[in-house]
Amino acid sequence: MTDYTQYLPEHEQHQIGIHDLHIEVYRGRTVSDSATTATRAPLLFVHGAYTGSWMWSKYIPHFVELGWDCYAMNLRSHYQSRVLDLSRITVENYLEDIREVLSLLDKPPVLIGFSMGGILSQKIAETAALAGLIIIDTSISKEVHDALPYPMTDRIQPGIIMPAPLREELATIDESAEDIAFQRQYLQMESAKAFRTFSVLCGADGISIDGSLIRCASLVIKAVSSEDEDQRGRLTAKQLGANYAGLWDTTHTGLLVGQRYKEVVDIMMEWLG
Repeated sequence: MTDYTQYLPEHEQHQIGIHDLHIEVYRGRTVSDSATTATRAPLLFVHGAYTGSWMWSKYIPHFVELGWDCYAMNLRSHYQSRVLDLSRITVENYLEDIREVLSLLDKPPVLIGFSMGGILSQKIAETAALAGLIIIDTSISKEVHDALPYPMTDRIQPGIIMPAPLREELATIDESAEDIAFQRQYLQMESAKAFRTFSVLCGADGISIDGSLIRCASLVIKAVSSEDEDQRGRLTAKQLGANYAGLWDTTHTGLLVGQRYKEVVDIMMEWLG
């Protein structure tokens, strides 16, 4: 199994705040147009449920190579942040964590959120000063679910905590067995209270997003396996006034650590440019 975290560029590591949030800071390499590099907004990466900054291990080297400063944060009790009682952690706690990291940056970043991190990032964007917003296969908002709800048969009932997902080491349409083994090494439990707030699959109403409050340029990237999923991605982009890119025949986690992850990086690079 390849542990992609071992190939990350040299970086700083910090524990911040009363919850010892673990932050990784990657300084962009100097490129030919140093003036452009100096004026670029930093990139702040927010992971999804069950995961941590390690989920961005394939992405970060590409952005660093082209001169982007990258900040990969970990929400409380995730990855190398201090372990806390997950049964008590809420969505509002996670929003507080993102706001705390934002307060430490010298200038507004491009906020990049995946899955749960995507819906959290949308909520943050309603009030925070951001240079841009990129959400990758985000958990959908209340408004998008109201417009195109998931089937009742897909619903799950959370317990006190959400156990780590069981992933068989079998290749998917865009993830090798090695990609899945890498994830299994790090996947962890998640807060059920948070899930009951943002996940419509857990019977929640979902988090309401007011797209009119989000003033920064935005990009929505979606893993697409059906017409309904493509439509949910387009509805999300419409709600945010965002550009949209749907990648057919890809999977949720495959967008970050799968064999076609570079397609997503290229879409992001072109949009950022």
